[in-house]
Amino acid sequence: MRLVTPGDSAPASVNKYLLPHESQVITVRRHPAVLMLPVGLVLGGLILAAVLTNWVGAADRPMNWIWWGWLLLLGWFVWRVAEWSVDYFVITNQRMILTTGLITRKVGMMPLAKVTDMSFERSIMGRLLGYGSFVLESAGQDQALRTVDYLPYPEQLYLEVCEMIFPNKNASADD
Repeated sequence: MRLVTPGDSAPASVNKYLLPHESQVITVRRHPAVLMLPVGLVLGGLILAAVLTNWVGAADRPMNWIWWGWLLLLGWFVWRVAEWSVDYFVITNQRMILTTGLITRKVGMMPLAKVTDMSFERSIMGRLLGYGSFVLESAGQDQALRTVDYLPYPEQLYLEVCEMIFPNKNASADD
């Protein structure tokens, strides 16, 4: 099963990193579970701000600082969501690409031919929510792309990538 149909195109933020002779096979955004900690902190901060406001009472100055602090936390959350929205994991017919960052763009890449070992890991939370991590190894010491966390459909992605790295040379044209 292909995660990207041949007519689809990569997002514009990723498409500029594809070579003219490359064709994308898989393009996925990281799983929304990457936002669990920021959501928890914002909700916890909201509850804390409400409790502190009730406890402080009518004193205006401390109450303002409490809510300004929570607004800063909310701003950080919005930033994290914006970063998540532009992070993509792309697998082309020749390489794997991970693009991250909203202002400072980071592009990690590994040619498929250089991958010597690949595995995926799933925590209990990952199994419940449907995400996992890829661990990639190559012959080189330093790798721009070693671990890719919070990938949706990890089993399906794993099988697709393994098929690309280790194609069935005995397959007929009907397969």
